[in-house]
Amino acid sequence: MIKQLPLIIEEAREGLRAKKFSCRELVDAYFERIEKIDGTLNSFITIEKESARVCANECDEQIALTGYPEDKPLFGIPFAVKDAICTEGIRSTASAKILDNYIPPFDATVIAKLKNAGGIILGKNNCDAFGHGASNENSQYGPVPNPWNIKMVAGGSSGGSAAAVSANFCAFAIGEDTGGSIRQPAAFCGLAGLRPSYGRNSRYGVMPMASSLDTVGPLARTVQDVALLMEVMAGKDERDGTTVQDAVPAYSAEIAKLPKKLRVGLPQEYFTGDLEEETKNIIEKAIEDIKNLGVQVSEVSLPHTKFSVPVYYIVVPAEDSDGVRAEVDNLFDTYAESRAIGFPTEVKRRIMIGTFSLSSGYYDAYYAHAQKVRTLIRQDFDKVFETVDLLLTPTTPTPAFPLGSKTEDPIAMYLADVFAVSASLAGLPALSVSAGFNAAGLPVGLQIIGPRLHELEVLQLGYAYEQINKWFLKQPSL
Repeated sequence: MIKQLPLIIEEAREGLRAKKFSCRELVDAYFERIEKIDGTLNSFITIEKESARVCANECDEQIALTGYPEDKPLFGIPFAVKDAICTEGIRSTASAKILDNYIPPFDATVIAKLKNAGGIILGKNNCDAFGHGASNENSQYGPVPNPWNIKMVAGGSSGGSAAAVSANFCAFAIGEDTGGSIRQPAAFCGLAGLRPSYGRNSRYGVMPMASSLDTVGPLARTVQDVALLMEVMAGKDERDGTTVQDAVPAYSAEIAKLPKKLRVGLPQEYFTGDLEEETKNIIEKAIEDIKNLGVQVSEVSLPHTKFSVPVYYIVVPAEDSDGVRAEVDNLFDTYAESRAIGFPTEVKRRIMIGTFSLSSGYYDAYYAHAQKVRTLIRQDFDKVFETVDLLLTPTTPTPAFPLGSKTEDPIAMYLADVFAVSASLAGLPALSVSAGFNAAGLPVGLQIIGPRLHELEVLQLGYAYEQINKWFLKQPSL
């Protein structure tokens, strides 16, 4: 019998290993909590009770026969998946009605890896439709409130995944990050969330939004959990030509070994007027804590940061619009079938922006120019990483904002990702970790950015900081 659900993966593993509870009891305890609370949060679109219980029973049988299998690091651990990621035999809608009944015949590569490591899928999480959004209010299955204050947004586009982990509906969740869609909801919901380097994790089986920026990563309570999940998820995939050949480090074994003489930069462009004063104070306190770890901190500059949001919202809609396909008889039916009913307003808006920026007479003025500036943004990071090892920034300019407060102002909504999109455009790893709470009790996120494929150093600093205050032990009172 489970008196209290475990908060982190190792607690769940230890409970199963010591037979304090069974896999079936663990799965049922999560389902009981989902049934009791998720009517308020709307974090799940699909619940997989039957298949999850079958998997749990099989895990219990194996433990009874041979003991807990240490070679499967997620054996019996329940998790959830953003609905824009394909799962074999489980409905995958991307939160868009056009895919309401879509059941993939295959798993995304990262999901197959997690299942092979023993993980058990509880269900699919709500998100902004096709990943288009920064608040999880663009889902055609309804918005996702924040577990810390249900009048606030959970963040987007992986808001359902973040809310589910924060509310302790699952041990971890898998999201997708194009311009901040893991990090921003992680910050809003008080979690650790990692956008890996572009190419570190396979994108095969992920419904694409912008293929030159999309990445898949974990949301969990702790950086330790994120490190373990990355060990399972990362690596070369022959079905995804963008994945890298580089060996996957032993993240979880190395995470506590913070490098000596670590140099960290504070980009001055991230500490400007866009940053709310109370959030700034919390981040500055986190920086002081990191200095006390013996880390050398200095101010640096990324001069093209101010162009990141406009570049992002030219490049991404262009890649969105280029991917529109429908099997219909004529052009009119294409518009009527795929856009009028199946796509929400924000999806239509981005397709139209992208179509315009790629059109004859405007391609050079907008899309081609944006790609040139994207190169300058990447070069800014390359230059800075010649003098420092990592960068520290706020994850977002404010904590979670009220539901409905930005839905009529798309520019204001886009600016919610102002501190996240630069790392995305440059293809860099970036981690959001909880830096504490404001006076209203809302979480604030600290972002750690590293050079490409340097997830280990990013995780090491995140882990070292996390051990100081252990904000992950605090839970929302649902």
